[in-house]
Amino acid sequence: MSDQPTAPDAPHPQLPLALVYGEAFTELPQDLYIPPDALEVFLEAFEGPLDLLLYLIRKQNIDVLDIPVADITRQYMSYVELMKSVRLELAAEYLVMAAMLAEIKSRMLLPRSADAEEDEEDPRAELIRRLQEYERFKTAAEELDELPRVGREVHVPQIEAPEARARRLLPDIALEELLLSMAEVLRRADLFESHQVTRETLSTRERMSQVLERLKDAGFVPFVALFMPEEGRLGVVVTFMAVLELIKESLVELVQNEPFAPIHVRARSE
Repeated sequence: MSDQPTAPDAPHPQLPLALVYGEAFTELPQDLYIPPDALEVFLEAFEGPLDLLLYLIRKQNIDVLDIPVADITRQYMSYVELMKSVRLELAAEYLVMAAMLAEIKSRMLLPRSADAEEDEEDPRAELIRRLQEYERFKTAAEELDELPRVGREVHVPQIEAPEARARRLLPDIALEELLLSMAEVLRRADLFESHQVTRETLSTRERMSQVLERLKDAGFVPFVALFMPEEGRLGVVVTFMAVLELIKESLVELVQNEPFAPIHVRARSE
């Protein structure tokens, strides 16, 4: 088997370094100029002058009760000058703290007599008090931030409950309520009572048939609608007796939604 020369590998296409207005650049331009301050990275971010001072003190393991004001002031001013050089807007509180440090430094450099040293308070006392108070609040805030928080470490599941349809039970109808409703019908019948010359014979069975015919395919009918007040007291009594007989024979049933609510009558299904 003879060896055959292999073809050279095809050159890989070079990936573009950048796209400018849709045009790909594979090489850096010869006249490209990158300013020295084009990229700056700040690793520390402070929430105020006290936070910066506390950072400088803790970074060098300095006792907060014995602060070397000269060294701390020099480092503090270096940070302020850095902020100025990057054209950041300095907050007024940073400049106020710089003035306070300069005042403390000058008061400590002034010569004092022995008697004055015993009576005069340490110029650093107010600064130390403020630093200690700030450190306590900062530590408490960090401890609170480490606690489990809803939406961050704890997520409360929420499931929509299915729509509940409670079955509404109809209350039982007491005999007293039925008698009260009957008394109301009699009272209304008395309003339409007039002088009767002839008396009509009314049949309970016939009225039962009329009531059943009235309830046929009618659903729920108000109990008082079964009575005709113009028939007078006799007609009301006959109708009431007919309804009682129909209830006794389980042909109709009485329904009431709640106590003292209107009573309705409906025909029982077969």
